[in-house]
Amino acid sequence: SIPLSFFGGIGGASKQGILVKGGNYLEALAQAGIVVFDKTGTLTKGTFEVTAVHPQQVGEGELLELAALAERFSDHPISRSIQAACQSAPDPNRVTDAKEIAGHGVRAVVDGKTVLAGNQKLMDQFHIPFEDACHHVGTIIHVAVDGDYMGHIVISDQVKEGAKETLRDLKAAGVRKTVMLTGDSQAVGQAVAGQLGLDEVHAELLPGDKVDQVERLLQSKGPKEQLVFVGDGINDAPVLSRADLGIAMGGLGSDAAIEAADVVLMDDDPAKLLTAMSIARKCRAIVIENIVFALGVKGLFLAMGAFGVATMWEAVFADVGVAVIAILNASRMLYHKKSI
Repeated sequence: SIPLSFFGGIGGASKQGILVKGGNYLEALAQAGIVVFDKTGTLTKGTFEVTAVHPQQVGEGELLELAALAERFSDHPISRSIQAACQSAPDPNRVTDAKEIAGHGVRAVVDGKTVLAGNQKLMDQFHIPFEDACHHVGTIIHVAVDGDYMGHIVISDQVKEGAKETLRDLKAAGVRKTVMLTGDSQAVGQAVAGQLGLDEVHAELLPGDKVDQVERLLQSKGPKEQLVFVGDGINDAPVLSRADLGIAMGGLGSDAAIEAADVVLMDDDPAKLLTAMSIARKCRAIVIENIVFALGVKGLFLAMGAFGVATMWEAVFADVGVAVIAILNASRMLYHKKSI
């Protein structure tokens, strides 16, 4: 009765566009108490646009061109947005060397000059003084050439439709705490958290810092609570593995994140998390129903047999009949609709 119910739950979830890699993950999802989110591509669309260019020593076009060349070989959404904003089509042969520094940015050699494009941590790493104040809220990409600061580019993302309602419904469904972890700036993180109504936000984090935050949250969870992490990027793979349950966005998500996750939401819709929780809780309820029904009927007929009042046909029902009813009950999961 137990595996049949979980098979039904996994099948029902797949019909809803949710890939669950095992029955134990459904059981864990049913007990979710803390849900931790990545920001970019999970709660936000991950489709960045350049909203402001603030150059120093060079023109706007040249600053964008330098950043686009440095980011030429990166597949990050931020890199693609910079390349899309560059009106000219710079020759990629001008880049002779490029290296992506995880959680910081990109270092490249353009026209024989070393170009850095990334966040303030990249500037700090190479001891480059930069302008930190900016009245625009968004992801700030600083650009430097041979140690000289050239200016910064502001890139903005948009919150996904339905993300705020999803977080509100998660709280209504019994999730005790919602947390967002992001490598973005503190200002951007606070702005998104305030817009969505998150309980807690931690910004300017490297992949290792995200793991540290999850470790801290694991220490604070209740005895029957499970910690769920939802992310999509390659930087999220370590956290997805460390959480009690890792959930990846399957559409825009990286291969590493999908491989490390226990559950995959195939269409990147955060509302599918509610559907998955609803399926998991219904599956757990059906498992309990089947166990109680099977053991109760068998116990009853064993007692009747001990007193000599059970017939052969009643014994057949207690064995085969109960199995058939358990199968039919488990099959309800294939047609489950969200009711959380």
